[in-house]
Parts: sequence; structure tokens; C-alpha cells
Amino acid sequence: MHSQRRMGIISTGSYVPARVVGNAEIGRAAGVSAEWIEGKTAIRERRYAAPHEATSDLAAAAAVQALREANVSADHVRYVVVATSTPDHTQPATATIVQHLIGARNAAAFDINAVCSGFVFALTVAERLLGGEAGVTGYALVIGADIYSRIIDPADRRTAVLFGDGAGAVVVGPVAPGHGTVSTYLVSHGDRHSLISVPAGGSRRPATADTVAAGRHYFRMNGRAVREFVHDHLPAAVDVLLDNAGIELSQVRHLVPHQANGVMLAEVWPRLRLPAARCHLEVEHYGNTGAASVPLTLDLVHRRGAFAAGELVVLAAFGGGMSVGTTIVRWANTAHSRGGPRSGRLGSDRGVRALRTGSPASPSIRMEPGGMSREPEEINDSGHEIRDSAGRRWSR
Repeated sequence: MHSQRRMGIISTGSYVPARVVGNAEIGRAAGVSAEWIEGKTAIRERRYAAPHEATSDLAAAAAVQALREANVSADHVRYVVVATSTPDHTQPATATIVQHLIGARNAAAFDINAVCSGFVFALTVAERLLGGEAGVTGYALVIGADIYSRIIDPADRRTAVLFGDGAGAVVVGPVAPGHGTVSTYLVSHGDRHSLISVPAGGSRRPATADTVAAGRHYFRMNGRAVREFVHDHLPAAVDVLLDNAGIELSQVRHLVPHQANGVMLAEVWPRLRLPAARCHLEVEHYGNTGAASVPLTLDLVHRRGAFAAGELVVLAAFGGGMSVGTTIVRWANTAHSRGGPRSGRLGSDRGVRALRTGSPASPSIRMEPGGMSREPEEINDSGHEIRDSAGRRWSR
């Protein structure tokens, strides 16, 4: 009998393409104004992948950054798990291409598709694999990456205004006692599977000239029904998560949610009833990046030193299926933790190739019980007032 090791996030990384796409450009094709988009979504711009970039390229770049921060060689990675709903190909798994790009020759690699919830699902699987098997050593790379710009109908204002491209990654490994993942709650509601879909291109409706002509290869979403689903199911899932862990609402210090729509998150945030927590949003400059949005946001928040070692962080995602993934982490003493060690020598990126021009992401905005602002402005703590990055009060 072996004792289960405690696993947790020991580093983060992210990557976004170089091309910035503003609301004016999106609005021209979708038939709406830049102001309309921002008012409905709190998004001002997003990134689009270059023609030569595939999901694996974004994922590999984020993975390299996370490995460097952890000072972990790719040879020591035991699992590469990629959460994506926009894979390079139907097969093989995008994770195997990432494995090749970063030189993780000793790893098992596979994909997980829970759409925008995918990263939290993948993180849970990787932690269980590392912590629950006797004799398993090494680390796991968990990556969320999507290129939604390739499956969005530019004329559909319900979806085109929301999505961007990007990738986020974490390295999972052993952490000190009392740190790491505390509890996880995953749930799917298959009776709602039709709310979010790409109707054609699979085994039920293979791609043909007719399906392409009809636009059935594009992403489709029932926005109103999805909003109602999130309002009903996200607070309930967070409640179950905390109840299972025996943690009070007031003990949570940070919420990193799926960056679906800034206005929707501002509406649902008070319903989560987390009085001492900050809700971190990066949606203003990156939009909804699918499975990348939680790890991308996590990396940005982590790198600006928002987390202290020992603080409780909730990751909460929701996506097609419909699925909800939540996990609560007691943050480990990482390179960018407040009061923690600073980054020293970076790990080797030997074997990394075919990584394209782009950049690590940069911080955007945050939301607390008092409101929202760009770093490093002070937050007003009165009520659940929401303000944009220019300090203007939102009316809801």
C-alpha cells in the first residue's frame, strides 16, 4: 500500500498570438459597433492566430514558459494533457504534437475535450495520474489551448464578438504538505448538449460541400440559454465544491473563472457570495479563449504576484456539453507567490522547435466585491459595484 502524494500547480505559462483584433474590425463583419460589443461583453480586443499557427504551436509555447519557470526539463514530464475543442486534426491527438515540439520524449500524451471546461477536467485527470499511481515520478504538463477564430462565423454577432485565440499551461508536481489541490467537483449535463455545438464535421454529419455552404462547420451557441445555465449552475457547483472540502465561503481569497463574457461574469459574481475573494478577469484584452481562458488568466494573475502561498484559489469553468468544472487549490510557494522565491535559473528548452511569433500575455483587469479596474488602481469596496478599466460605473 502506498500513500497518495499531494500534487499541485508549481508553475504557470501562457502564450497569445501577435495579431490584435479590435472591436471595430469584428463589428464591421458582424454588423455591430465597437461600442455595442464592449457594452454587451466588456471585451475591447482579442488575439487571432497567424495563418501558420495551429493549436499545437500555441500550446507548446505556453508549455515551454511553464517548464522554464518550474526549472523542469521536458525529459522529466510524464504526462502531456491538452484541453482543446479546436485540435490541429481530428487525429492524432494535439497533445502528441505538443509532446514532439517540446521534446517530452518520456511522456504519455492525450487530449481532453470538455470545451471551455476542459482545462479543469484535464488538471484533475493529471493530478490523479501523478498522485495515485505507485512508482510514478516526474511531472505533468496541463495545457488549455484553442483557436476559435478558425471556427467562428464572422457574420454571427452572437459568437464572433466573444472569441479569441490563446494558450495557458501549468506544470503539476509534488507540493509541500497542506498545499496543492484540496477538492474538485466536475459535472456534465448532457441533456443540454445542443446549446453549444459545431453541427457538422463529425461522424453524425460528415463535412460535405453542402454542410460547408450552409455554414454548419461553424461554432453555434444559444447565448440566452447558456447565460441562464451559468447563472443556475456555476454558483451551485462552487457551493458543492466548498461543502465537499469543508471550506467556508469567507476563506476563499481568489476566483479565476472561465472568461466567457465580462458582463455575464459581473452579473453572476455576486451570486457566488465570496466576500473576501477577488474575481480575476482578463477578458477585456483577450476575450473568450475557450479552454485556454482559465490557465491564461491564472498565469497573468500569478505573474503579477496576486497569490500568496497558502491562499485558497478557486478555478471555475463552464462550457459545452454542458459541463462545469471547479477545483479549489491551496496555493503553493511558487516563483511569483507573494513572499515566495523569485525565479532563478530557467530550465532548458532543448528540443523545442516550430514555435511562432507571439508573446506571453500581459495583465488586464480584476474584479472584487467592490468592482473592477486595471492594475494597479485601487478598488472601491462598497457594494458590488462594477467599473470598467477607465473607472466608469457600469449600469446593469
